[in-house]
Amino acid sequence: MFKFPTPPGYEKEPVWTGRDFQIGSEKVAILKYTQCNAGWDADLTEFHEKAAEAGNHYIDRASRLYACLELEKSEKDQNTVILEIGSSSGYLLKEIKTSFPESFLIGSDCIPEPLEKISEKMPGIPLIQFDLVNCPLPDNCVDVVVALNVLEHIKDDEAALKQIYRILKPGGYAIIEVPANSQLYDFYDEQLKHFRRYDSMGLKQMSLGCGFVLSKSTHLGFCIYPAFKLIKIQNKRKNKHLDSNQKQISIKTQIRFGGPIVNRILFTVMLFELYLGKSIPYPWGIRCALTLKKPHWSISR
Repeated sequence: MFKFPTPPGYEKEPVWTGRDFQIGSEKVAILKYTQCNAGWDADLTEFHEKAAEAGNHYIDRASRLYACLELEKSEKDQNTVILEIGSSSGYLLKEIKTSFPESFLIGSDCIPEPLEKISEKMPGIPLIQFDLVNCPLPDNCVDVVVALNVLEHIKDDEAALKQIYRILKPGGYAIIEVPANSQLYDFYDEQLKHFRRYDSMGLKQMSLGCGFVLSKSTHLGFCIYPAFKLIKIQNKRKNKHLDSNQKQISIKTQIRFGGPIVNRILFTVMLFELYLGKSIPYPWGIRCALTLKKPHWSISR
C-alpha cells in the first residue's frame, strides 16, 4: 500500500480508504501539503475550462491521448503507482483511470480548488495538493509521473524536474509535455502564467543533467505548426497595442478558432499525427513531448 506523508497539522500518517483519507479519527478528501500559485491559480483553471470548452479542445484531447499511448508501453498491475502532476480539471485523470483501472492512480495540483471539484466528481482517486519544487513525497515511491503543461508554470523548472527524478523508482518513467519554441513566447503565454516556452534540445539537456535517460522525444501539432507560428508572430507584433482585456479576448478567440467543426477537423489531423508518431519523431510542433526514464542503477540524485 502506498504510504502518504503526514500533512502539516497532523501527527498520524494518512491512510487511503478507497474513497477518502483517514487520519486518526478524521476523514479528509484531499491531503494538503505545500502550496505555490506563482504560475497558476484558481481563476486560470476556470478560464482554461471555459475557453477550451471543458477539455474538448483538439490539442488538449490529443495531448491526453498521447500520454495514455505512452503509458501503454509498460506493463501495469495493482502495485503500479501513477502520479499525475497538475491534474487541473481532472480530464486526464479520468482517462488514465478508465484505461488503466488496475494501477494505483494519484492526482495532484499546486492549489486546492481544482482538486476539491475533482474529489466530488471522482471520489475513488486519492488527491494531494503540493508545490512540486518542495515535493513532500519520499524518494523512489512512484512508477510513472505524468506532467503535461506543468514545467512552464514553475519558475525553477530544473528543481521541479529533479524532484520528479527523486520520487520516481529506479526504472520509472516521466511523461513530460511543454509548449514548444522559446522564440514564440507572447502575451498568450504571459496571460496563461507561462514562465517560458521550450526548445527541445534545451529541455533534453536539462533532463539528462537531472539524471534521466531519454526514452522518446517528439512534438505534438507538427502539421498545424506553420499556422500556429504565424499567429504567435502576429501576437508579438500586436503586444504593445493591446490592453489586458483585449489580450484576454484575443486568447479566447484563438483557443476557439473555427468553432466545433474546425476543432473536430484539427483533432482528426492530430489523430493521424499520433498514428504516424508511433514510428517517427516530429522535429517541430506546438508542444515538446519527452518520455524520460530513471535508470535502474540510480537510487537518488
